[in-house]
Amino acid sequence: MKVGETCAEFLLDAYHNGEIKKISSKEIFGKWTLLFFYPRDFTFVCPTELKSLAQNQDKFESENCQIIAVSTDSAYSHKAWFERDLKDVKYPVLADTAHTLSRQFGVLIESEGTALRGAFLIDPDGILQYSAISNLNVGRNIEDLLRVLEALKTKGMCPANWKKGDKTV
Repeated sequence: MKVGETCAEFLLDAYHNGEIKKISSKEIFGKWTLLFFYPRDFTFVCPTELKSLAQNQDKFESENCQIIAVSTDSAYSHKAWFERDLKDVKYPVLADTAHTLSRQFGVLIESEGTALRGAFLIDPDGILQYSAISNLNVGRNIEDLLRVLEALKTKGMCPANWKKGDKTV
């Protein structure tokens, strides 16, 4: 999946607010989406990112952007982990157990069946507008993902270190 391409449709199990249910791409398109891949449940760096996302969820929502997390673990693993350790997380977490979404977005480590850290901003039309992929050992800056979202929404030319309210070029 490359920037400028339309996201393929999907239907995956998800854990969300105490329930396991199906979530489809059709349900999430129509507003901005941060699709946030993380390696595994019950790990060390991942909860710091997921908690930071939860702490900033209202800021993303004020930008008409929903947060959807994804890992290759099952929805049952998500349920066990989130109910035990991540009770403040209120956004859905997809279970990409067949690795189709991870493969599509280019984050799958095939030999391990796990995803790299990937953050993707998708516009309301389902078109990928931003992509950042990193290795397993370094957590992401959630505030910078929000800054990039705000910049993309201006539809202007945003210089380095641009912040909401700054002039575009």
